[in-house]
Amino acid sequence: MDIYIVIPAHNEAAYIAKTLQSLVTQSFLPKKLMLVNDHSSDDTEKIIASFSKEYDFIDYINTSSSEEHLPGSKVINAFNKGLEKLDTNYDVICKFDADLIFPNNYLESIKTMFVNNPELGMAGGVCSIPHQNGWKIESLTNKDHLRGALKAYSKTCFKKIGGLKNVMGWDTVDELLAKYHHFQIEVDQNLEVKHLRPTGETYHAKARYKQGEAFYRMRYGFSITAIASLKLALKKKKPRLFTDYLKGYFLAKSNQIPFMVSSEEGKWIRAYRWKKIKEKLF
Repeated sequence: MDIYIVIPAHNEAAYIAKTLQSLVTQSFLPKKLMLVNDHSSDDTEKIIASFSKEYDFIDYINTSSSEEHLPGSKVINAFNKGLEKLDTNYDVICKFDADLIFPNNYLESIKTMFVNNPELGMAGGVCSIPHQNGWKIESLTNKDHLRGALKAYSKTCFKKIGGLKNVMGWDTVDELLAKYHHFQIEVDQNLEVKHLRPTGETYHAKARYKQGEAFYRMRYGFSITAIASLKLALKKKKPRLFTDYLKGYFLAKSNQIPFMVSSEEGKWIRAYRWKKIKEKLF
């Protein structure tokens, strides 16, 4: 099985050497690893260039985009530029963040998941964050949700869902579309990856409205958006985000921002979301 990895990186000099060291010491190595140095002003390029020089399967490109760290668009635009530089001879394509430390059996475990389950479309482990003198699971989402920091897709699934959307919400809609197309998703709770920087720590202030916009673009409708907004705001322990998310939803609606999914897909997504909500209530 050939695994390709794309890692977007913007000013990751403090972390990326640890990420790459954890990948080059895997028990099962990737066939190709493409790094995308996206408008970094620190030593990110210098670090990734040194790894590229030492390891034949590592390559990198430089690209330039906005310095604003908005969720979704920046990282996926960089990912797509890296993807364009790779051939399509992979079995599994991974989108990883540049601030992770992977256990040395991570890729071997991913390979095993896909080999053992032909219906599997997406797979991965879980993120843990620094806590006191140790690490704890970063619990912003349900246990069956695969975090955007460490996504792995089968080639068939990746093609079927049309790749990754360059907007916030990409790491939710990809799973919904995978399920819509009858692929399975596996999250191994025992496969723990150290996330050196908590999610959203460097996001630009404008990002607070983007979550509500994402709910609109996924065709959630107001009721599901309100429930999802409240749940996420409480998980983040920032109640005021609830109103920010709703404002983002209504701004997107009034501006008629294009949807991420078709009408048919949206209908399925709403039915699926209501099903999950009812399962938790009853």
